Amino acid sequence: MGEVAKKGWQQYMLQLQHHPLRTKAITAGVLAAISDSISQKLSGIQKLQLRRLLLKVLFGFAYGGPFGHFLHLLMDKIFRGKKDTKTVAKKVLLEQLTSSPWNNILFMLYYGLVVEGRTWNQIRGKIKKDYPSVQLTAWMFWPIVGWVNHQYMPLQFRVIFHSCVACCWGIFLNLRARSIMQAKG
Repeated sequence: MGEVAKKGWQQYMLQLQHHPLRTKAITAGVLAAISDSISQKLSGIQKLQLRRLLLKVLFGFAYGGPFGHFLHLLMDKIFRGKKDTKTVAKKVLLEQLTSSPWNNILFMLYYGLVVEGRTWNQIRGKIKKDYPSVQLTAWMFWPIVGWVNHQYMPLQFRVIFHSCVACCWGIFLNLRARSIMQAKG
């Protein structure tokens, strides 16, 4: 089995080198699928909601991977690839003040309008009510991930690292929401 995994990793690295955008998009989509499949199972959904799963894969593939790819290229260009403590702090701050709020609002819009099929007014009300706590929760966790990502990850692995953490984060949020609902019920 070790030889198969090694060969698979080598092929993945080759794809990442020759087709970085495509590879990051596919990786983000696959990790979104894993996250949502596990989340659905843990939340007690008996039969996998395939439409929901595919729409979350689409979001990861069409937006998450490509956005991260270009964001990290831009950040490296702006900060000239530096990794000193001061520069990493600036990268994390910039990321948390720009892409974090944008990504959270965009996901809430996409999930509400496309995945759940709610109306614009319903989504607007949900965002007004829930967005502040969503963003504050994100700011308690993602800056640490950003720090590790910018400080220790080579550029070509940053989107993949972020997608792996996001996969786990999605599962965690689902479990957290489930426990809150059980406490209320």
